[in-house]
Amino acid sequence: MTPGADTEHLPFFVYGTLRPGERNHAAHLGGRVLTHTPAQLPHALLYDGPGYPYAVETPGGGPVHGDLITPAPTAYEAVRAALDRLEEYAPGDPYSLYERVAREVRCADGVRRRAWVYVAGERLAAGLRASGVLLPEGTWPPGTGTSGYGRSSPHRRRSSPSDA
Repeated sequence: MTPGADTEHLPFFVYGTLRPGERNHAAHLGGRVLTHTPAQLPHALLYDGPGYPYAVETPGGGPVHGDLITPAPTAYEAVRAALDRLEEYAPGDPYSLYERVAREVRCADGVRRRAWVYVAGERLAAGLRASGVLLPEGTWPPGTGTSGYGRSSPHRRRSSPSDA
């Protein structure tokens, strides 16, 4: 990543509890989003986690279905900080549940856009590839084509590599 790239003002691709109608959307994005549109993340597979999903980057995999959200400019820094905290993203931390990466997503209208995406951290991704519950439709909650309900399991920090 180039210097300063981690602070680029990109929209966010969300695919789980941050989607409109899901439990974390109102708490972390409510009133701070200009637009949201259905989108897909290619080259990733979706795994069911303990109450929330994980996208795992996989060449040739996907797509993962979600939404592209654009925060209001005045709320951008607060939104990014809130999402980093929620996803327990800490740059360089090998125990991070998620990594925030810039990736190209395809919007419902066919337009491709770069966006921030929280993907499973490498240690966790390795465990999911080996024994995770794959969601072959690439949609969360499992078995749904759209978001419609949330789950109540809280985020839990992994304390060691064996927890993945």
